[in-house]
Amino acid sequence: MKFSIFLPTGFAQEFAGFTDPVAAYFRLTEIAKLADDAGYHALLAPDHLTTVLPSNEMVFEAWTLITALARETSNVRIGQLVTANGYRNPALQAKMASTVDVISGGRLDFGIGAGWLEPDHLQYGYDFGTTGERLRKLDEAVQIILSLWTEKKTTFEGRYHQVRDAVNEPKGVQRPHIPLMIAGGGEKVTLRLAARYGDACNIMDSPEVAKRKFAVLRDHCQDVGRDYGAINRTVTTLCVIRDTDAEARSLIPLSSKFVFPGDLGSYGLVGTLDTVKKRIAAYEEAGVQELIVYFEDPTSVRQVAEFAQLFVR
Repeated sequence: MKFSIFLPTGFAQEFAGFTDPVAAYFRLTEIAKLADDAGYHALLAPDHLTTVLPSNEMVFEAWTLITALARETSNVRIGQLVTANGYRNPALQAKMASTVDVISGGRLDFGIGAGWLEPDHLQYGYDFGTTGERLRKLDEAVQIILSLWTEKKTTFEGRYHQVRDAVNEPKGVQRPHIPLMIAGGGEKVTLRLAARYGDACNIMDSPEVAKRKFAVLRDHCQDVGRDYGAINRTVTTLCVIRDTDAEARSLIPLSSKFVFPGDLGSYGLVGTLDTVKKRIAAYEEAGVQELIVYFEDPTSVRQVAEFAQLFVR
């Protein structure tokens, strides 16, 4: 089992206690450097432009942030969980990713999804559209991105996106291309996109649900002729460790209900150390290869360090 960190960007008002944005960024560099030394697999930032609950609190832009953290680290991988397809032209997005892969020395994990937070889109002037439209746009975008990472020139005439003789150099460091994660648990469309194009998938749910979703992913892989074993299976979860399960449950952040489905306290890494160990084992038994951990206090260097001492090998 690999362990990664779901970095705070301010989306859940994690920096409400900071008055100085430079101090907030410096705290992120402390976490990144600790993760680099402690053996965490990756640092992954959510790509949002506003806070999940309306506020005027600070939110850092994800791509700028991970690029800066790439220069603060040497070993840990970096990426997004996940970049929202609607915020950037996919051809430009492919070039941005290629550049960050070079800057990081080949440590970028490129995560992408259809986008789900309507206020982000409306406040910044992006069309939100229907779920079906966003998924169809994602399908076209991923084809463009993969082509720009692998082909000398790319021409694509889609319903939503058009690219004509586009050249992308450098393409990045990693071969055959930068690893591509497609996030989301939609069984008919999203997991099929992951099966067709993805090097990784991401689910935010319980071990039981993850196991069922992975079975659906396996079926899609068979349908499209992909090797199921080649897709890294990841789950994002919350970690709150306390002396009792009840105390840990009482500390689940209010913002979590907007991200995690159902009763997070019943399946997340929430409880005593013994409870958390059992839940990690349950995720592993369900087929999870990488747990992406969001900490109770995501700006706490101490919590990142203590988890590493307990679980990161």
